[in-house]
Amino acid sequence: MLQAPQRTGLSGPTLIRLLTRLTDAEVQQSRQSLSDHLSQWLGWTDAIALSAALNTSPPVIAPGARLFSSAEERECARVRTTLADAIASDTAATAARRTVPGQAPVKKLAALAEADADYSGFRQRYLSLQHTMETSIGNLRSRLRGMVAAKNGEMTRLAVVDAIMDRALLPKERALLGAIPKLLQGHFNRLRQAEESALAEAQAEADAEAEAEAASTATRTTEPDGGPQARANGPAQVPPAAVAATPGAWLDTFRNDMRSVLLAELDVRLQPVEGLLAALRAS
Repeated sequence: MLQAPQRTGLSGPTLIRLLTRLTDAEVQQSRQSLSDHLSQWLGWTDAIALSAALNTSPPVIAPGARLFSSAEERECARVRTTLADAIASDTAATAARRTVPGQAPVKKLAALAEADADYSGFRQRYLSLQHTMETSIGNLRSRLRGMVAAKNGEMTRLAVVDAIMDRALLPKERALLGAIPKLLQGHFNRLRQAEESALAEAQAEADAEAEAEAASTATRTTEPDGGPQARANGPAQVPPAAVAATPGAWLDTFRNDMRSVLLAELDVRLQPVEGLLAALRAS
């Protein structure tokens, strides 16, 4: 199976390290702190709102709000599992359309690989899964935020800060994560080109062996009765022009890589939810 070239990875989330390994972008370790990055991403109105939330007394919430329970834990686990299953099933569904190697002629396998070789389909599936993740996780985050706000005191302040950060950083998040399909397109093209080169090289070697065998056979048949060796071994068989790699195997590699990136992105998107859950458990 074709593999992406190994490169020195960066420290940080799995998503960043995966993209660094799979793409040809030269990414340098940032020397800026997280607070410095956030200061560049927040607009002045968001900065004012954030400052007010941090420096004023939190509002008092009326009693009677719904309490945190194991039901919320189960709902968070359900959302994660549902999204992970959607990512896995999407990849499995596209792979299932291909015939299992060995059960169809090479020409048919090549035709199936060519039919799947248009990246636009993969791009649309990636964007669709991103939309599903954003919607499902956004709803879950809002629900948990409401429960945090109902705790009064510093927990209410935390909920207000989370709401401000969610609103302020959502456009930046969409822009950064929305660039991933474009990065994966380069990986897609490199895998395809690498297999095309490997298949061409293997085919050339097989053709050269076949020509050498044919020449050897022609030499032996010039002797009476094909010569003693020919009589012993019978007619020489010319090996078919076989190739070592199965046409379309690179697509399986790409699907696996795309699934890994999507699962890593899911972990990143769920981090705010995990933070709210931790606050509720500690309250």
